[in-house]
Amino acid sequence: MHIEYFMLIDRILDLKLDEKTITVEATVPTQSTIFEGHFPGYPIMPGVLLIESMAQTSGWLLLGLMKFERMPFLAAVKEAKMRGFVSPGEVLTVEANVLHEGSGYAITEARVKVGGKLRSNATITFSHVPFPNPELRGHMDAVAKRVGFPQQALLP
Repeated sequence: MHIEYFMLIDRILDLKLDEKTITVEATVPTQSTIFEGHFPGYPIMPGVLLIESMAQTSGWLLLGLMKFERMPFLAAVKEAKMRGFVSPGEVLTVEANVLHEGSGYAITEARVKVGGKLRSNATITFSHVPFPNPELRGHMDAVAKRVGFPQQALLP
């Protein structure tokens, strides 16, 4: 996890396009400037970053379902709940599944777990559009390789 660059997913553990599910993993860094202010003497992962990790996980699922032909963009977060603290050094398992796909949008539900215990969950809505430029598409291809996006998922 590289918090400063909003790269909150370390690796994709499981992607099942037929079931419209994904599981990823990320290790919260032990040191980050984020923790200097959140909170001194008691560092915890900001809830907004837990939501972002769920959004990124859902985004990878949607990219796979759309065969990297369209880019999902966060549109709304509903029912976000923080159910426990996440501390530096903990390993997050983030799961997401598609609830609904429509014309130009999708809704997912996602969960953050640590050691099998639920720490956060949310319902997330995305709009999706064709990639706005080749640079963004190239960047996403490079990140997909870094996180281990299964290339066989893109085969017809």
